[in-house]
Amino acid sequence: MRNLEEVISLVPELHREDLDRWIRDALVEAAEEAGKATFSESQFARVRLICTLRYDMDVEEETLPVVLDLLDQLHDTRARLHKLSQAVLAQDEEVKAAVLQALSETRRSGRG
Repeated sequence: MRNLEEVISLVPELHREDLDRWIRDALVEAAEEAGKATFSESQFARVRLICTLRYDMDVEEETLPVVLDLLDQLHDTRARLHKLSQAVLAQDEEVKAAVLQALSETRRSGRG
């Protein structure tokens, strides 16, 4: 966990008022520990991502929720795909072959 001051010091381009607004707008989640805002490592990474989007890529403030929602969906889909691939790998060779065959047919028909 990182406290507010630590996050601001580790991300030089970050403006305190921007971070306060992102917390208020629920773009970033801060926990409270001993009366102070703290950030998990994933939320700290999210702050850095938002800074990149906002300051480096000039994504408008009003657009951030849409972009972040799409990135969250992509992240969730990748996590589910990873779990699915692990489940397939745990199957016997006949099942794995059938899954690979179905994927191959889907690609050839243009549905994938």
